[in-house]
Amino acid sequence: MKAVIIGAGMGGLSAAIALRQIGVDVEVYEQVTENKPVGAAISVWSNGVKCLNHLGLEHETAELGGIVDSMSYVDGLTGDTMCRFSMQPLIDEVGQRPYPVARAELQLMLMQAYGIDDIHFGKKMVRVVDGDDVATVEFADGTTDSADLVIGADGARSLTRDYVLGHPVQRRYAGYVNFNGLVDIDDEIGPATEWTTYVADGKRVSVMPIAGGRFYFFFDVPMPEGMPYERGTAREVLSESFTGWAPGVARLIEKLDPSTTNRVEILDLDPFHTWVRGRVAVLGDAAHNTTPDIGQGGCSAMEDAVALQFAFNDHPDDVQTALAAYERSRTERAGDLVLRARKRCDVTHAKDPEVTAAWYDELRSEDGTRILRGIVSNIVGGPLTS
Repeated sequence: MKAVIIGAGMGGLSAAIALRQIGVDVEVYEQVTENKPVGAAISVWSNGVKCLNHLGLEHETAELGGIVDSMSYVDGLTGDTMCRFSMQPLIDEVGQRPYPVARAELQLMLMQAYGIDDIHFGKKMVRVVDGDDVATVEFADGTTDSADLVIGADGARSLTRDYVLGHPVQRRYAGYVNFNGLVDIDDEIGPATEWTTYVADGKRVSVMPIAGGRFYFFFDVPMPEGMPYERGTAREVLSESFTGWAPGVARLIEKLDPSTTNRVEILDLDPFHTWVRGRVAVLGDAAHNTTPDIGQGGCSAMEDAVALQFAFNDHPDDVQTALAAYERSRTERAGDLVLRARKRCDVTHAKDPEVTAAWYDELRSEDGTRILRGIVSNIVGGPLTS
C-alpha cells in the first residue's frame, strides 16, 4: 500500500512515520524549499509526548524538552504572585511529563526520523482528485503522483480540506495577536523550571523553559485584525502595549530580539466532521485549526497520526474502511479541543470583562487543583490516553 502525504509539518511527518511503522510505502511532499517552522516553540503536553514516544522518539523528545516543575500566575501590573503550584500531580495522574520544545528542533527531529532526503521539497500541490483505484495529486511544476490514499496535512489554508468538503471555509479571527520567540533564561522574568504567566487587562505574557537554557515566550495582545506591522518593531509595539506592567515583563521586552520575534494573528476554524472523501483525508491543522490557548494544536495532530496508524493496522487491505475508522475516532475529540481553546481564549482575553475579572479573583485563591484538572481533561481522550 502507498500513501502520499501533503505537508512536512508536525502532523504530516508524524503520520508518515506512523504509517511507515506498519509497512506502508510513504511519499511526503512539502511546498517550501527548506525547514522554516512558524513560531518559536510549542507546548507538547503529555498526550503529544506519548504519541512521539509511540513513534520511537522517546529519548529524542526528552532531550529537546524543557523541565517544567511548577506553574504560576502573576499579576501583570503589580508583579504579585497570584498562585503557584507543582506540576507533579498532573505527571502522576497521566503518567508522562509534558515538554515545551523549540519548534524548529522538533521539526528537525521528525524530519531526521523520517529521513530528510526522502522528503520532496519545493512541491506545491495545486489539485487533488479521488479515483476508483487511486487518488492523484498534481503539483505546480506539472508533475503528479498517485497512491492508494492521500493525506492532506497541508495546514490551516488547506487545499485538501476544500476538496474533501467540496467548498472552501472561512477561518475566524480570535481577537488577538501573539508575539513569540526565544530568550535566555532569566530569573528576573521567571524561575528556570517554571511556566510563569502574567495576566492583566485581558492580556497575557508567558515564559516556559525549553532545552538549552532558554525560555519560550509569548505576548497576547487583543487588537483588531489586519493592523499594520513592520517586522523588527516588536519591542516598540510591546513596550507600548505593556506600559506600566511588572518588572519581569519589562525585563522580557528588554531582552527579546525584535528581528527574530514572530507576530501571528490568531485564527481558528469551526469544527467539522467530514474529514474523508474517498481515498483522500485531512489531518492536523487542515482538519482542526485551533487557537493555541490550551496548547493542544500540535498534540492533536500527533494524535491524528497515531489514530491513522491504528485504523490501517485494523483494516490493512481496505482503504475506505480504514479512513472511515480514522474519521470516526478523531472528529469529535479534535473538535472538542478547538471549542475548549476558543472558550479559554475568550476568558483570557476579556471578551466579557466581568468573566475575566472573576477568573483573576479565582487565580488568587487557586491551589492548582482546578487548573490541573482542566489540563488533564484536555490531555485524556486521545488514542493513547483514553
